[in-house]
Amino acid sequence: MRNLSNWAKGDPCNSNWTGIICFGRSHDDGHFHVRELQLMRLNLSGELAPEVGQLLYLEILDVMWNNLTGRIPLEIGRISSLKLLLLNGNKFTGSLPPELGNLQNLNRLQVDENNITGSVPFSFGNLRSIKHLHLNNNTISGEIPVELSKLPKLVHMILDNNNLTGTLPLELAQLPSLTILQLDNNNFEGSTIPEAYGHFSRLVKLSLRNCGLQGSIPDLSRIENLSYLDLSWNHLTGTIPESKLSDNMTTIELSYNHLTGSIPQSFSDLNSLQLLSLENNSLSGSVPTEIWQDKSFENNKLQVDLRNNNFSDATGNLRTPDNVTLYLRGNPICKTTSIPMVTQFFEYICGEKKQTSTNSNTPCSNVSCPFENVKVSPGICLCTAPLSIDYRLKSPSFFFFTPYIERQFREYITSSLQLETHQLAIDRLVDENRLRPRMYLKLVPKGRITFNKSEVIRIRDRFMSWSFNKTDFFGPYELLDFPLQGPYADLLAQTSGIRTIVWMMIVAGSVVAATVLSVTATLLYVRKRRENSHTLTKKRVFRTISREIKGVKKFSFVELSDATNGFDSSTLIGRGSYGKVYKGILSNKTEVAIKRGEETSLQSEKEFLNEIDLLSRLHHRNLVSLIGYSSDIGEQMLVYEYMPNGNVRDWLSANATDTLSFSMRSHVALGSAKGILYLHTEANPPVIHRDIKTSNILLDCQLHAKVADFGLSRLAPAFGEGDGEPAHVSTVVRGTPGYLDPEYFMTQQLTVRSDVYSFGVVLLELLTGMHPFFEGTHIIREVRTANECGTVLSVADSRMGQCSPDKVKKLAELALWCCEDRPETRPPMSKVVKELEGICQSVREPEMFSETTKLLCSKTSPSSSSVPSPLSLLPGSNLDSGFFHAVKPR
Repeated sequence: MRNLSNWAKGDPCNSNWTGIICFGRSHDDGHFHVRELQLMRLNLSGELAPEVGQLLYLEILDVMWNNLTGRIPLEIGRISSLKLLLLNGNKFTGSLPPELGNLQNLNRLQVDENNITGSVPFSFGNLRSIKHLHLNNNTISGEIPVELSKLPKLVHMILDNNNLTGTLPLELAQLPSLTILQLDNNNFEGSTIPEAYGHFSRLVKLSLRNCGLQGSIPDLSRIENLSYLDLSWNHLTGTIPESKLSDNMTTIELSYNHLTGSIPQSFSDLNSLQLLSLENNSLSGSVPTEIWQDKSFENNKLQVDLRNNNFSDATGNLRTPDNVTLYLRGNPICKTTSIPMVTQFFEYICGEKKQTSTNSNTPCSNVSCPFENVKVSPGICLCTAPLSIDYRLKSPSFFFFTPYIERQFREYITSSLQLETHQLAIDRLVDENRLRPRMYLKLVPKGRITFNKSEVIRIRDRFMSWSFNKTDFFGPYELLDFPLQGPYADLLAQTSGIRTIVWMMIVAGSVVAATVLSVTATLLYVRKRRENSHTLTKKRVFRTISREIKGVKKFSFVELSDATNGFDSSTLIGRGSYGKVYKGILSNKTEVAIKRGEETSLQSEKEFLNEIDLLSRLHHRNLVSLIGYSSDIGEQMLVYEYMPNGNVRDWLSANATDTLSFSMRSHVALGSAKGILYLHTEANPPVIHRDIKTSNILLDCQLHAKVADFGLSRLAPAFGEGDGEPAHVSTVVRGTPGYLDPEYFMTQQLTVRSDVYSFGVVLLELLTGMHPFFEGTHIIREVRTANECGTVLSVADSRMGQCSPDKVKKLAELALWCCEDRPETRPPMSKVVKELEGICQSVREPEMFSETTKLLCSKTSPSSSSVPSPLSLLPGSNLDSGFFHAVKPR
């Protein structure tokens, strides 16, 4: 609330309240009214008060990128004048209010990157003016309402990364203005792609990645403007349609399906193509080299990924131009010696050819400058005070961005802002998972050092009102930040209130008294609410079953409420698929982590107690221990030991203040491997984790690794015949992209080797510090390429300090072995543990446990004396088997 401290003084329209912008003239009622609430990235917390619905003349409500919680007020549906509703990048919960469907003038609805649940209201079909519907990255469920096909002006429908189910509505093809349909990472299991989707009149981008779709690919050749097609990671069958796609095609992504037949000859006529990805299918025949032969790639790039298919021949020369990358690994053609080019360029086309950067952009020299040296063109730097904008393309229709930067993108930005092209510099381009390029735009004044006040206001308004020139190719943009710094730092306060010179005509006293808001309740705009810790929740109440479970304690709701100060938001430490996680302190001063189930994850009490019974049997030093549970008054909560040093992913983050040495990482790997081995071979019944990742490996006060997030939903089947491992079980695919076993994804048959694959990715993260998806490629590809070229040390995390090159190589080879495509070629966890023990064997205790680690332990754990000594982790210890012998699994 510090950023809104001036809201308590004077009148909102004449006292320069932060983020309040009023109309420059009075309305028919004789009053001035609020036109815009511009509160982006002000570090606001609390809830959005229902009284905001009384701002009946409001046109823009912008609270993007804050920490607001609670439900979206249904009262917003009363603001009939609202044009932009921008709520993205917060922590809103609950469902979307159907009342928002009353907003007949709404142009843009952005609720993405929140924690929204429930379904998309049917009433959204009444949003007759809506052009941009962005609901991605939430937990929205249910089917896509057919009513959305009635929106005549809808341009972008972006609903990816939710839990949508059902079928794809064929009626969406009737949308006359739709250019982007992005539904990736939902669960339309068993649904097919309607043939009607071949009749979209203006579609530019169709992205249905990882949606559980089956059936064949429809003929999309009649979509004249189609540029981007992503149908990867589905269960599509049949052949690829032969008809020629649009000349505008830049991206064809059909990997990880069950496609057969050959590559259509028409693909050779797509001169704008940047990506053709067909990996992990059952395609056969010859590789059509005409795709890249006799074509100029001077100002473009092309990546052709045909790995893991059945290609046995090529129609021409496999040698590619410098800007073309060809992947053929895992095809019969890579085993032949009859094609000279295969032998000559085996390392490049049948290995993992590494992308090389051609960027020769050198920064400006540190010449003395009171503001900033900005590079406006090659070799030309200006000392100036630029406006800096944190900017991201949300759904572009290309694969490689760099070919379009200097001409098309530069012209798009500067023409929209009425600037000249040399007034734009692009700094620090970041390709976030390849799908959404993020960059820092710097706008440079023309002929002077700084922009004047009116120019700053005009440019900022242009960005924050989304009134750029229309572009289908670059798609919608996200404004992540527009900080006013340096000479512009005080402009924000000066530009709030009434912007025009009308104030020169307002006489203090009588006129000011008439300048009132349509609602004074804006003072209540952000408010903090605390749950009543003793109030019954609205969750369903189950019939109580009297049952005692040995080894765990049954807590009352009141005990856990008291431990978390009424589940206060200050005790919230995480959120998962089960629900929110709170840090609590029990009456005996024990610190615990409390998982509080949300209504959508609740089971019957019998099922819940069965799960507790199973979890109570799992005892291993490298598993997070279950302490107790609560099933009072319809609640379902699990109480675990608290892990003060968080998860491994946070320690590997580039933003981490402390990091782990190679020795420490090796022991973290060994500890977590032992925990997984216990689940596979010693638990009764065996458990397949199914979501192994660095964020599910937690560290105690001495940085001992413990695996978290395992339960009944991952029970393994009975043991197979003679192999000592459980057989497979058919299951709906669950897991985290980047860690997901491709074989499990394709067949839906879960085995313990699926966990091995995920653990291999974890090992690669420990080795490199990278995320699984890194700068447009996967970590497996990066490390495999480096390993094959003998340069694995080049991808090792430099923050690990000095380490043995041999041990780094051994860890890399073990990780890649775990990540083999075929499950039967991966090692069992018992072998993984043995290999890691060999890597860790020569590590000395002082090398692993630094003074920093001991200090962390003494600070974070009041009872650190009860934690086993670091020596107990080392080979030769009587605990080296990894089990607490005093507690035997039941």
